[in-house]
Amino acid sequence: MEGRILEKQPVIEMRGVTKRFVDVIANDKVDLKLFPKEVVALLGENGAGKTTLMNVLFGYYNLDGGEMLINGESVTFSSPKDAINHGIAMIHQHFTLVQTQTVLENVMIGMEGSFFLNYKKAKDKLLAIEKEFGFQLDPDAIVWTLSIGEQQKLEILKALYRGAKILIMDEPTAVLAPTETIELFDTLRNLVKSGHSIIFISHHLQEVMDICDRVVVLRNGRRVAEATVSETTIPELASLMVGRELLERLDKGKSKTGDAVLEAKDLKVKNNRGITAVDGLSFVLREGEVLGVAGVSGNGQTELSEMLFGEIKPEEGEIFIYGKKIPGGSPAAVIAEGMARIPEDRIKTGLFMDLSVKENMILESHIKEPISKKGLINMKEIRIFADNCINSFSVKTDGMDIPVKSLSGGNLQKVILARELVGNPKLVVACQPTRGLDVGAMEYVHQAMLDQKVSGSGVLLISDDLDEIFLLSDRVIVMYEGKIMGEMSAEEADRDKIGLWMSGVIS
Repeated sequence: MEGRILEKQPVIEMRGVTKRFVDVIANDKVDLKLFPKEVVALLGENGAGKTTLMNVLFGYYNLDGGEMLINGESVTFSSPKDAINHGIAMIHQHFTLVQTQTVLENVMIGMEGSFFLNYKKAKDKLLAIEKEFGFQLDPDAIVWTLSIGEQQKLEILKALYRGAKILIMDEPTAVLAPTETIELFDTLRNLVKSGHSIIFISHHLQEVMDICDRVVVLRNGRRVAEATVSETTIPELASLMVGRELLERLDKGKSKTGDAVLEAKDLKVKNNRGITAVDGLSFVLREGEVLGVAGVSGNGQTELSEMLFGEIKPEEGEIFIYGKKIPGGSPAAVIAEGMARIPEDRIKTGLFMDLSVKENMILESHIKEPISKKGLINMKEIRIFADNCINSFSVKTDGMDIPVKSLSGGNLQKVILARELVGNPKLVVACQPTRGLDVGAMEYVHQAMLDQKVSGSGVLLISDDLDEIFLLSDRVIVMYEGKIMGEMSAEEADRDKIGLWMSGVIS
């Protein structure tokens, strides 16, 4: 976006916007401007108020104070329909597509018209938009057959079809391969050249530097900083977000690899659509190493973690922990053998959101002494255990007795880390451990993984974040369509080659 001069009249101006939820102020007199042909990054830790501010802009929430102007005109939105009518679209990282319908049908959903829809007219309009912006999606393709990157392009097409001139992009690269991220950025640049403006929410600061013009930083619901991308740096942005300096690079530490702690042999399983998700996969994880499993989301990583966690039973193959064969489909068996499990969805599978912090802390130790003895729960020991976990893992909470759902995303993850790591396990399997976390929480999780490795544990890191894989791993394997495309050590790891493997290309 170099060399572009901002026009004086902003297309969006949020003046002193305030949003409250009961006695919590989520946005406190926030100012935000977006100019024509500009990409503005909205940065902040989890709970800083970014999503709330964008939900106000998109009409999900009514503002409690302040004013919003679109092209200089004061507006009040009571629903997302009002925002759409003013040319605003919000594209979430979790797509809102009907998988069993076609590209064209998804684009047409929700559009007003007569009972008998004019498919030919709609198709001609869609193809004209695709030609103008360089998309190449078959209008008749069924959505579930599209790649993740193509589905994201479809979400953008839906917005353009409805006449959107302002796009709110919420973590748009979270599920993309490196090549798909490059294609997305090319698309966004084309949109900007054609007159569109974009608000870009991301935790990946390098992406912000690559695609954005300005940065607005929120902290604790307030706007604390604004910077021009060309005049700032990644460390400066990270410090502005969390209010302190962060480590620019974590020390992987030194540890001697030991015995094989986890071995997978010829694992095979189908997903819930009956399609083979893991296809003859084998690997060995040793003590004192981090083995990174890279890959674009949807290539069998979830099913692999579920098999290792004992949530689903492999159709073929075997799992060994310290040489002992583990019965498939038994979470109790892997827990008994000392596996620490960090699932990719902390809300749905990692925690019971309505239970208290202390109750979630003891989910895997409630039948063990000293918490339980002869079938009787010792409440005093539970409180001692929970207090130790909260202090050891710096969990920010108003108390161990409050529902865990009241915690921020970073602290929810700390509850899981405390529960799983407090006993210094020899085997840690972590699936997408920092997904959706801010840079401060990411740093904490990364350090926890490395501490486990240095203490002699074997850590299996399953992540679609290639930066995370490179930062933590000693060895890297890449999954594509349920198979291992290749393996290399961290010392020889080549980002371009791994990116090609993630896209299914053998180089």
